[in-house]
Amino acid sequence: MADIETKLSQNQPLKTQKIFIGAQIFLRIVVVATSFASTWLMLTNKQIIDIGGFRNGFENPLFCRFLSYANIVVGAFSFMSFLFLVLVGRRSSNPTQYFILFLHDLALMCLLIGGCAAATAIGSLGKYGNSHTGWMQICDHFGKFCNRATTSVTFSYFSLICLLILTITSASKSRQIQA
Repeated sequence: MADIETKLSQNQPLKTQKIFIGAQIFLRIVVVATSFASTWLMLTNKQIIDIGGFRNGFENPLFCRFLSYANIVVGAFSFMSFLFLVLVGRRSSNPTQYFILFLHDLALMCLLIGGCAAATAIGSLGKYGNSHTGWMQICDHFGKFCNRATTSVTFSYFSLICLLILTITSASKSRQIQA
C-alpha cells in the first residue's frame, strides 16, 4: 500500500506538467487560429453602395489595417512559441523558459489590446456616431461591412483572452526560478 502511494506522489508532478503543457499548446493553437481568422475577415472586408448616383464604399480603412497587422504579428509569434513549447517544453520544465514565455505572451497581449481598442473605438463611432462633432452613423448604410468588422474584432478579443490566460499561467510557472 505504501508503494502505491509513493508512486502516485511521484507521478503527480509529471501528470500536472503534462496537463500544463497540453493546455499551453491548446491555447496557443486557439490564438493562432483566431488571430488569422480575424485578419482574413478584416482584410477581405469591403462594401460599396450607391447613394444618389454616387458610389460610396468602405474597403480596409486604417483602423482595420492596424488590427490586421497586430493579428498577423500575434498569430506568427504565437505559432513560433507553439513550436518552442513543442520542441523544448516537453523535455524539461525549466522555470526560466516559462519566464521567457511570460514576457513573450505579455508583449503580444499588449500589442493586441492596442489593436482591439482602436478597432472598438472606431467601430463604436461608426455604429452610434457622435452628435457633438457631427459624425453620423455609417453602419445603417454599410451593414455588411460593420457585421464582418464586429466578427473580426470579436475573434481578436477571444485571442486576447487566451493570451491573458497564457500570460497568467506562464507567470505562475516562472515564479519557481531559483536565484
